[in-house]
Amino acid sequence: MVIGILALQGCVEPHAEHLRSLGISVRYVRLPSDLDGIDGLILPGGESTTMLKLARVFGVWEKLLPLSKQIPFWGICAGSILMATQVENPEQESLGVIDLTVRRNAYGRQLESFQGNVDTDTGPEAAVFIRAPKFTKFGSTVKVAGRVNGEAVFLEEGRHMVTAFHPEMTDSNWCHQRFLAKISANTPGL
Repeated sequence: MVIGILALQGCVEPHAEHLRSLGISVRYVRLPSDLDGIDGLILPGGESTTMLKLARVFGVWEKLLPLSKQIPFWGICAGSILMATQVENPEQESLGVIDLTVRRNAYGRQLESFQGNVDTDTGPEAAVFIRAPKFTKFGSTVKVAGRVNGEAVFLEEGRHMVTAFHPEMTDSNWCHQRFLAKISANTPGL
C-alpha cells in the first residue's frame, strides 16, 4: 500500500510519520506523476488558497477530481476545504469531492486554536483544532463520524473522509487507521 500526501504546502511530515509507524509506504505528491499508483491521498492542513495555487502551477489540480473517483481521499482542515462542494468566508474554488459546504476559519484565529476530544462513533479521540473550518451544510449521503460540542467535525461520504481538526498533531494513530481501513475496503487484496 502506498499513500500519497499532497506536499505542496502545509502539515505534511506528521502524517508521514504516523503512516510509517503503521508500516505504510508514503509518497510526497508534488507533480502529476507522483499520483500514479497510489492507493489513497491525504490533502493535509495548511493554507487552502496557497495549496490550490501551487496545485495549479505544478499541474496536479486537474488530476485530483478524476483520481477521487478511483481512490479514497482524506482532507484535513485546509484539505477539507479543497474537497468541499462549496466554500464560504470567502468563496473559493474546490474539487466538490464531498457534498459539503465549509466555512473557512470559523473556529477563530490562530490564538483561538485548541486541543480536545472528538466524540466519534467509536468513542472519544484526541484532536487539535488550528484555525479550523466549520462544516455548515452537508448532503444526506454524508455520515457524521465525529462531533465537538454537538457540531460535526469529522465526516465520511463513501470512500472519502474529511476532518476539521488535525489528528496528526497527536500521538494517536486512530484517524490514520480509519483511513487505511477505507483504502483496504476500496482495494481488495491490499
